[in-house]
Amino acid sequence: MYKKYIVLIGLILVVVFLSACATPSTTQATTPPLRTLNVSGSGKVFITPDIAWISIGVHTEGENAADAVAKNSGQAQKITDAIKGMGIDPKDIQTTNFNISPQQKYDDKGQMTGIIYVVDNTVYVTIRDLTKIGGLLDEVTKAGANNVYGIQFDLADKTSATSEARKLAVESARTQAQELAQAAGVTLGAVQTINTYNSYPVSVYDSKGGGAMAASDVPISPGQLSLTVEVNIVYEIK
Repeated sequence: MYKKYIVLIGLILVVVFLSACATPSTTQATTPPLRTLNVSGSGKVFITPDIAWISIGVHTEGENAADAVAKNSGQAQKITDAIKGMGIDPKDIQTTNFNISPQQKYDDKGQMTGIIYVVDNTVYVTIRDLTKIGGLLDEVTKAGANNVYGIQFDLADKTSATSEARKLAVESARTQAQELAQAAGVTLGAVQTINTYNSYPVSVYDSKGGGAMAASDVPISPGQLSLTVEVNIVYEIK
């Protein structure tokens, strides 16, 4: 009889223990999931560039490597002198490519007739006074530059413009969230997450152009750039 009481008490304790363990999971299961609203917003501002980058190079060929390099070096030096003569600081002139490569020569019948050596020398120039671009291109072309490409415009300090674009993007996202919440009959709660993405400034094409250089120089128009910031915001809804 005593053993039966011990077994019965043991069973009661096990039931009580299991009930206690099950209580939290029951409570957790009844907690409603967080409802959210995901929106994206875009903010765009227009900026006037105040700095530019351009690649200027010279391409030469010769029957032997030494002659090709010597010819190229002479022209490259003239180009560098022309760039400095336009008031460009030496620290804003950087060699980005110097390459020598042999190439086979062929006649009209496809027979190889010999080897020529091709030399390319390219400098990357930062221009901080955009009014000098046209004149600079004119001078380097006269000095022997035969590869001019990759003109890029930018704003040296984009801090203020980027900050304004962010605010516009957040306002856009918030407006969308409020409209969607009202249409759905729910109320916006706290912001759960925010992600932002900045784009590189791109040129704004306008038929009127803008900022063209003097007629005697190579015509270059900096125009305007657009800077865009995208945001993705997740709101709680109630």
